[in-house]
Formats: sequence, C-alpha cells, structure tokens
Amino acid sequence: METHGMKENSFFLWGAATSSHQVEGHNDKNDWWSFEQAGRVGTSSGAACNQYELYRDDINLISSLGHNAHRFSLEWSRLEPREGEWDEAAFRHYADMLSDLRQKGIEPVVTLHHFSNPQWFSDRGGWAASGNHRFFSRYARKAVQAFGSQVRFWNTINEPVVYLYHGFCTGLWPPGHKSFSEAAVVFRHLLYAHVDAYHEIHKHYESVLKTPVWVSIAKHMSVFTPCNPMRLRDRWLTFLRDWFFNHLYLQALTTGFLFFPGLFCEFLSAKSTLDFIGLNYYTRHFVTGGGAGPTPLGADCDEKHHEGQSPEVNAMGWEVYPQGFYQVLMSLRKYRLPVIVCENGICANEDEQRQRFIRNHLGAFANAARDGLEVWGFFYWSLLDNFEWADGFKPRFGLVEVDYQSQKRTPRDSAHVLAEICRKWTQSNHRYHS
Repeated sequence: METHGMKENSFFLWGAATSSHQVEGHNDKNDWWSFEQAGRVGTSSGAACNQYELYRDDINLISSLGHNAHRFSLEWSRLEPREGEWDEAAFRHYADMLSDLRQKGIEPVVTLHHFSNPQWFSDRGGWAASGNHRFFSRYARKAVQAFGSQVRFWNTINEPVVYLYHGFCTGLWPPGHKSFSEAAVVFRHLLYAHVDAYHEIHKHYESVLKTPVWVSIAKHMSVFTPCNPMRLRDRWLTFLRDWFFNHLYLQALTTGFLFFPGLFCEFLSAKSTLDFIGLNYYTRHFVTGGGAGPTPLGADCDEKHHEGQSPEVNAMGWEVYPQGFYQVLMSLRKYRLPVIVCENGICANEDEQRQRFIRNHLGAFANAARDGLEVWGFFYWSLLDNFEWADGFKPRFGLVEVDYQSQKRTPRDSAHVLAEICRKWTQSNHRYHS
C-alpha cells in the first residue's frame, strides 16, 4: 500500500531540532544580530553554542543518542550575506554537514527560514515590502540546487504566525514593529513565499533529480480555552483565535481559499502546497474578551487556577498540557495529510520534569497514532540548550546541557529517555511503550 508517496511503515523520523541563529554563533549578517547589538533584547546571541565550528561533534552526539533524523535550519544570511552575492564557503559548510549526517544514517529535515533574515533583506523592507518574497524564492532555488541531492524533507518557513506576531504586533522581535495592518500584509507575503518555494523545490526534484520530495511549513499550534466558558464573548474569541493561529495557514495551503470570519475572503494560488503537516506544539492559552485586550482577537487571561488547568508549568510559566497535544494532533485529521512533529519540548530547571514531559507527550502522540492519525516523525525541541530569542540563554530546552563558557556538551538523562523510546518504537513497528 502506498501512502502519500511513501510505503506505509517504511520509515519513522526520530530526532531533535535546532535552528541556525540559536546555535551557530556569530551570525552577524542577519537582522537578529543587528537587533541584539542595538540593545533591543537583553542578551546578545554571541557565540551561542558555536555549532558552526562544532557541528561534527554535535552530529556524533546525535548518532550516539540513536536518532535517525535531525531537523535544522540553513542560515540565509550566511549563504547570501549581501544581495545577490553567494558565499561558497557557507555552501560547502552545509554540504559537509549534510554529508556527515547522511554518512551516519541520519535523515536531514531542512528548514529554509527560522525567524532570521539577512540584514540587506530587512533594509529593503523585509517581509512587509511588496515583491520581496521573490528574494526568498531565489534563495530556495539556490538551496535546493546545492543541497537537494542530500535532502528529502523541507520546511520552507518555521512558525509564520509566531514570526509575524512578535515581529509586527508585540514588537519583541525584529523589526520591532507594532502594527496589525502591517502584520496582515506580512501574513500574505509569507504565504506567497511558501508557495513559490514549494514550487521551486518540486520543480528541481521533478526535472533534475527525479526523486521524491516532501515539503511543508512548521506550523505552531496551541490549545485555546475560554477564560470564562459562560461568557459568550470569551467563547467567540476563543473560536477566532483557534481559527487564526492554528488553521488559517493550513486552510490556505491545502484549499487555496483564505477565509477569516468577518475580515477577509480570497482565493490564492496556494492549493495543495503541503505534502505533510509540520507541527510545533508546546502549551495552551486561556482567552478572555474582558477588558481592553492587546489584540483584536482577545487577550491571554492572566488569572490562574482555571477549572481543569494543570498546576504544572515550565520554567517560562507555560502550562504543561499533554492532553492538548493529542487534541491538536487529532484536529489535523481533516487535512488528510501525514504529520511530522517538528517541535515539542520543555524548558525545565530540573531534568526530571523534562523526562516526565517527554513520556507524557509521547504517550499523547502514540494515542493519536493509535486513533488513526498518520504520523511520520517526532522531533524534540531542542537538541541543545540554546539562545531563546528575546528570552536569552536562561531557558534550558536541551536534551543536551551546554556550558556556554566552555561549550562542553553533556547529555541529560532525558536524552537517554527519548533514545530508549525511539528504540522501543522502532523495534515494535512504531508502537509506543512508556
């Protein structure tokens, strides 16, 4: 039996994820570096995990943990540090990284855009400027020409709604704007960028490589619950929030129909531009319409102790809610596409909590697979402790502890918990054992 171009049960991707700016260090040609140097965030990424130099050690570490796949991102600003100028040394670096992964039997899942942009691109107006998505299309074409022979799975854009929300609504991320109208423009431009990149990638594989390829976005999804279920406004805003943050992009990229109740409706040339759904899941939010919320879709409720709320939170205060993972996964069944979990993880001060998180969330993941969801892979976030954007280095998400002074890597016990689950799942023909 064939399923979406792959033989059923012929593979399952187990691993962890990273992103270039968070781990490589000294990405001084992108907008995040400029944002940091301007003092817009409390901590500069600096050397980060120095992975640009230590990548071979990290790949050996991945192999030792039994992962058969690794998700990471290319740094666009390294490959094209100035407009139209391509850095051959950077291309060789990523080619060497892909070759090393392949030699160790590790399937690369490559992300083209994970929040950072070349500074020259931002200087031209970034994602808010009409027509700028053509630069991303050109970058995607160069990347697939250079690396396509070693890559079968691509994410074009990581968490587009999170990116536009923090970059153009809250102002916490570059370019630091606070404009919902501008965010709406960026929303469309990111859609256009994905569609163009999707077609560029498929065109190269079909005409040159003549091998299968699978392309998606990595879509952040949360569970949204009304703060006060008895308040009609809270229930309505919760519905809108879920539709906008969780499903609007997926709807547009599967049907070509972009619809948001009461605001806009249009057709796009985006139909069927997902080969699988890449899912990132972390937590849930309680939504209130009471008072003056900071967004047109209501505010996150600051009240604690909601009925049914878990008492457990991560080190950043996010609720730990594995039931929501199952809920979000099952909501994807309507798209009739396989799912790869591209990110799921926790920042924890004690590794025991991380171990518990992994077991409980993979239990929810296994239940979704048991209940009929077609799942192709799971990537924990993150392989390493790293630079967590505006939150700096304090949050510790890694399976592997990083001493930022010495750059020493130390696998935590949670890394071995995940490795054992990977082994059992593989041996039991993809059935999960806790």
